Amino acid sequence: MVTSFNVPRLVIAAPSSGSGKTTVATGLMAAFSERGLAVSPHKAGPDYIDPGYHALATGRPGRNLDAFMCGPELVAPLFAHGAAGCDLAVIEGVMGLYDGAAGRGELASTAQVAKLLRAPVVLVVDASSQSRSVAALVHGFASFDPQVRLGGVILNKVGSDRHEVMLREALEEAGMPVLGVLRRAPQVAAPSRHLGLVPVAERRRDALDSVTALAEQVRQGCDLDALMALARTAPPLVCEAWSPANPASPAFEARGPGRSPSGGAAPVVAVAGGAAFTFSYAEHAELLTAAGAEVVTFDPLRDERLPDHTTGLVIGGGFPEVYAPELSANEPLRKAVAAFAAAGGPVAAECAGLLYLARSLDGKPMCGVLDADARMSERLTLGYREAVAVSDSVLAPAGTRLRGHEFHRTVIEPGAGAAPAWGFTHPERRVEGFVAGGVHASYLHTHWAAEPSVALRFAEAAAAHR
Repeated sequence: MVTSFNVPRLVIAAPSSGSGKTTVATGLMAAFSERGLAVSPHKAGPDYIDPGYHALATGRPGRNLDAFMCGPELVAPLFAHGAAGCDLAVIEGVMGLYDGAAGRGELASTAQVAKLLRAPVVLVVDASSQSRSVAALVHGFASFDPQVRLGGVILNKVGSDRHEVMLREALEEAGMPVLGVLRRAPQVAAPSRHLGLVPVAERRRDALDSVTALAEQVRQGCDLDALMALARTAPPLVCEAWSPANPASPAFEARGPGRSPSGGAAPVVAVAGGAAFTFSYAEHAELLTAAGAEVVTFDPLRDERLPDHTTGLVIGGGFPEVYAPELSANEPLRKAVAAFAAAGGPVAAECAGLLYLARSLDGKPMCGVLDADARMSERLTLGYREAVAVSDSVLAPAGTRLRGHEFHRTVIEPGAGAAPAWGFTHPERRVEGFVAGGVHASYLHTHWAAEPSVALRFAEAAAAHR
């Protein structure tokens, strides 16, 4: 049902990556949450790690808004789903404000998301190496696309009181409100490694301390009342909220938690979690539940067997390369996964899951489900992909088209099995991944909200395996 959503909202953007978007967005989420507001956290783009910090700051699932993988038409409905009942929504941007999918104009950019949500933008500027020039920079971003409403600036990494005065004077001349000034504060920075920030699940206590420090820094340096007033200028958003219980498929009708696709008790879908497998979109579990499955999380680093009555297995992304010795040492679980796959159990593995199913990872024995070996690489593989299913699988029939993204510093040899999972059609043409029995394993990350039939098909396979 189409309705009007009047949730105050802000998009936190920047001229480029590394300007401090995550610092400011997470700090704002935490500071407003401390005021007793229900804050809905969102991230433009496909990134999995920042939403973990957002969830820590707000106590609500961090949700992605990706116009490439899900299509522009789903950005507002997915936002409305996540922000329902909230007092404020904060959307962290991706890369620079106008940067999007390569060669696709504004597609998947922060600017496009802001326009689709009719949300004012706050520009976070790294001011560490400039003074009056900041006005020219901000003027350019404000005037580049008249449909993007730049409501103010937060100055980051300001060096001194004198530096702040010069920056404020320049922006006052340009007529741009300064909504916050943050000094250099290395104590609030989260550690990084080869794929970005270290996920919350790997440093929860330290991450809590970091988020608390961010909230204090933002509270001291930003005008929260002015930011809230700006958020309230966002006009009502008229759309139909996305719902996992009612996606565009009649097969989902009259189905709910505890009801399997074929009747009877719900099939149990075990989803890998813990420090080694942290990459997951909240909508995937919601879709599986709506399709009649019972979703149970397990930790391959600690649990020596799959959850009781498991009839489906989802192993998403993460950092198995960091934990290869520990994963390898958990031989009972590796054998249980291999036995489950050998018995025809449905397995959906993305990126980290692909590595875990391999014969070895950096020389350490893994599950041995796939006749392939994986290792760390010097080369970063990163980017959006357009894909078509090459082989019938538990996720999709051959010919199904999906958009996704790759994000890894590993290679697997061979890169595809006798029955590949996907054929990439853009930006390069190649086949990739493995389909064998009930196993679908690939480097490609996908967002199931774009094609809810994936969750239904997997839940049906889990019910049939039982």
